[in-house]
Amino acid sequence: MKIKLLTLFSFLLFGFSFAQKDHKFLDTPKLDINDLRKTKSTIKEDAPAEVLYRSIHYYVRKDYEMEITVVDRVKIYNKNKAEDFLNKEITLYEAQAGREEKLSSLKAYTYNLENDKIVPTKVEKDSKFKSTEDKHYNIVKFAFPNVKDGSVVEYSYTIFSPFVFEMPKIMIEDDVPIVYTEYVFDTPKELGYSINYQGSVLPKYRVSEEKMLYGSDYRTYRFGYENLKDYLEEKYVKNSNNYRTSVRAELNSTYIGNQFKSYSLSWEDVRKQMMEDEDFGGALKKESVIKDLLPAEIKQIPNETKKAEAILKFVQKNYTWNNIRRANVEDGIKNLIKTKVGNSAEINILLILLLKDAGINASPLVLSTVDRGLIANYMPSITSLNYVIACIESNGKLYTLDATSKLSSINVIPPRAVNYNGFLFTDKEAKQINIVNPEKSDTYLQVDAQLEKDATFSGHFTDRDTKVFAMLNSEEYEHDKETYQKDNYKDRYKFPLSNLKSGILNDNEFETSFDFTSDTFVDGVGGKFIFNPLLFLYTKNHDFDQTEERKNPIEFISAYNKNKKVTITIPEGYKFENIPSSKKFKTEDDAIIYSYVVSQEGNKITVESNMLIADSFFPKEYYPAFKQIFDAVTKYEGQLVTVVKK
Repeated sequence: MKIKLLTLFSFLLFGFSFAQKDHKFLDTPKLDINDLRKTKSTIKEDAPAEVLYRSIHYYVRKDYEMEITVVDRVKIYNKNKAEDFLNKEITLYEAQAGREEKLSSLKAYTYNLENDKIVPTKVEKDSKFKSTEDKHYNIVKFAFPNVKDGSVVEYSYTIFSPFVFEMPKIMIEDDVPIVYTEYVFDTPKELGYSINYQGSVLPKYRVSEEKMLYGSDYRTYRFGYENLKDYLEEKYVKNSNNYRTSVRAELNSTYIGNQFKSYSLSWEDVRKQMMEDEDFGGALKKESVIKDLLPAEIKQIPNETKKAEAILKFVQKNYTWNNIRRANVEDGIKNLIKTKVGNSAEINILLILLLKDAGINASPLVLSTVDRGLIANYMPSITSLNYVIACIESNGKLYTLDATSKLSSINVIPPRAVNYNGFLFTDKEAKQINIVNPEKSDTYLQVDAQLEKDATFSGHFTDRDTKVFAMLNSEEYEHDKETYQKDNYKDRYKFPLSNLKSGILNDNEFETSFDFTSDTFVDGVGGKFIFNPLLFLYTKNHDFDQTEERKNPIEFISAYNKNKKVTITIPEGYKFENIPSSKKFKTEDDAIIYSYVVSQEGNKITVESNMLIADSFFPKEYYPAFKQIFDAVTKYEGQLVTVVKK
């Protein structure tokens, strides 16, 4: 597999010395009646909404508590396409009693224009509930009432927070245009912060200086932006927030009472801290808890990787992930063994303990999941980690294992954990590791069909997946069997299906099959039967249809091979008047290989197409090659067959 480097536009602003003092920050403008009169955005005419004003202000007080003040004003042009702006959630972190974020001064209004006057509608009540994904988070939720096309919605609030070490990443770009947005970070001079700036959009207004603020010496970082275009979401990007322009501050040092203290960590510092934590390193020492848990016949397997595979299957069979992603245990390994249910760290730390108990060199591999975002390798931080998997070393090679999925295997782990890199924490060091699924996933689509004299087709179809694809389909099916079959087959194919079956095969592959009968595949012209030999496996369009210049890399969940094979038998007394031509093409580096092969034997024709994508990551420069090849694929797979009477 070719490993290609991922480059992000990001840099640290330490002594970022510039100032533009003619611009006034933290000055919320009065709502202008002309904003309510607007019927479309001047930045993008068909935008369903646009941000008129957004301000995010982080203010660290002299008592080292923090105030976060947010103001957000959005113009709604098409309420049916702007739902994300009409239902809001505010997340509050709670570590323990007395160490929690508190919401204050929440105000929210919908503004409408009536008889050329601004009429506000106040959001009267908000609701607060515990996050279902993480018990340390509370959610405050509210919805804007009386929203119409043309309304302006606005909210503001302040959060009081004791957590001043690392701030959330603030996204500057949005899915809609932005007239004005600003990010302001004010901190006492004795607290030193690293400002991590990522992305290609630079601020129009910038201030980075030391000055008197709030009656004391402060450092201030202020970035203002005007007339930003909407961020273009591109297909085949795992998490677009990895590439949007963003700002994040993280404490690196303090100088209090003539004493300097550095908080700039190395990954070795992170390893030591986590190993000393009772909920991580402490859990990895619970050998006595798992004593005699593993069956003797598994321990006696002579081949080390086969033994590891058996231990993985043992954990998968007996313990279930509760869908909570963690890099540390919450209820403990002992509780997991008792209840059979635990978070990701509990499941995989148990796996590590059992591997070590069987004499296998196993260590935790900590990472950030795809939805959480990439780890900034140059900014070591415990808070950037939210997941742990097992890693074993055997015969000089490293193998990854994740028991949270019932169909994972050695070096085939869930896509949520495949996020470029993580850090292997051994007893002696922290080592950066590339995280990939090195084995490609296969999809085999096979149709065996019979053409009848009345121009109908009947036949049997199978859809078989391996590796990561099998894992994902199996999980989706087990979550909701009826919806899985409805969305992927019944609604997708517009012809009668019968004997529809889905399930896991003995070798961890996943297969769906059905029988079909249809009269929609054939055109009868002048006594001839004309049809596409791929039948319902042919699609006129493909996903590499972006007309704008590609900005982001191309990311797949796995390298893959997709095979379509259709065999058609025609009636006795008929013959093929013409059959399609075969074709094969590829890129110079064999990263993309496609073949379309047609063969005939008597009254049978077989068409087989095969698309190989040899890697899961491609730089954006590959996009024209993808587009060109998939254009050609659509052309060749669109060829027709003609059948006539002898």
